[in-house]
Amino acid sequence: MSYGVRLHIWGERACFTRPELKTERVSYDVITPSAARGILEAIHWKPAIRWCIDRIHVLKPIRFESIRRNEVAGKLPAGTVSKGIKSGRVDEVHYFVDQNRQQRASTILRDVGYVIEAHFEFTSRADDSDTPGKHLDIFNRRARQGQCFHMPCLGTREFPAAFELIESEQQMPAVDDDLSGERDLGFMLHDIDFANGKTSRFYRAKMQDGVIEVPPFQEALA
Repeated sequence: MSYGVRLHIWGERACFTRPELKTERVSYDVITPSAARGILEAIHWKPAIRWCIDRIHVLKPIRFESIRRNEVAGKLPAGTVSKGIKSGRVDEVHYFVDQNRQQRASTILRDVGYVIEAHFEFTSRADDSDTPGKHLDIFNRRARQGQCFHMPCLGTREFPAAFELIESEQQMPAVDDDLSGERDLGFMLHDIDFANGKTSRFYRAKMQDGVIEVPPFQEALA
């Protein structure tokens, strides 16, 4: 893993939604590789590289809480906006939130902390200007300075993620004693296969003393 990075992330709440429970959201026990990839991409991503998650370290005990929120059932159609722009009139460009509000229950995680171990691979869009050192330096510099293209989140935008680069000579954060031993977390979303109709791919997540080994995407089950 010559291009590997380690990133410490944490936050007050998180929701890594199970795809089979979309209406009343229920979070997975821990962060998914897909969500971890999204956090790395928020710091540095180019079409020339693809982030691959190798390992996830769970630092804090897994705790859930239930909340109920007011949400909006729909959104203003893009066609309505385009029509208003073309006609120069905004009479029909409106959306009444009060008429489309609904309550949804969610089971989310609270007080989470993880370390993501990952590396990147080059895609077919890489050229001679894309070198491993270049992208690794960019990521490390941006992560070290807290820079990102957009605020990384822990599953959903309501739950922002704080992050810190773990330098190569730096010790790993301590894992809580409650996470010692082996724990089977069941099948978990690995990532989305965008090349095959955006199908979901899964893997069997097993945690040993707070560490989850993530298999390569090619080995995930469709």
